[in-house]
Amino acid sequence: MIRRALLSTILGVVVLLAPTAALAKGASEATITGPGLGGGIRLAGEGEPGGGALMKIAEDSGFFPAVFLTTPNPMLSKRPDGELGPRYTIVYVMPGPSGGVDEIRQDVYPYATPSLVLYTKPGQPYFGTERTVGGWYVAGPTLKDDLVAVGLHATAPPVADDAGRQIPWKAFGVLVLLVALAGLGLVVVRSRRPPDAAPA
Repeated sequence: MIRRALLSTILGVVVLLAPTAALAKGASEATITGPGLGGGIRLAGEGEPGGGALMKIAEDSGFFPAVFLTTPNPMLSKRPDGELGPRYTIVYVMPGPSGGVDEIRQDVYPYATPSLVLYTKPGQPYFGTERTVGGWYVAGPTLKDDLVAVGLHATAPPVADDAGRQIPWKAFGVLVLLVALAGLGLVVVRSRRPPDAAPA
């Protein structure tokens, strides 16, 4: 009985460690791109100088349950409520067992409210025949610190208008909403306008 319980415990530990071991062996690097990052931020792989940042971000971003099937499964099929803000993308480079290279993309919304959220598209291929679980993931506050530590802004960067002027992200969102409402109002006015009278 004791031997069986010990075996179950060992198997459980192996299952928990498997995703971390897979990433440590397979993720050669990752790149973060998005507003205000220019050419992007490169994250070195495990074993390289600074490689610990990649592992920390992967753990806090829900990379493991998004890629590997875990129990319990924290991934959500529907987008969480709230404002997303600007989108960033992390591309993980994963060398496969046969010598090929796969890329797993994870969209990050670091300035989303009320909580930072991420989205991983289901079915992305890796390691030959494997496919990502995918879905939405609500991250804890430590992920924001991880991202800022590698170069993201602490607050959402402004966006530029056609003239190159900087507009705060929230103001940009309000502007888009006003333009949409103005367009809707124009459609309503046109639909209510009486038809032109027929010529005599």
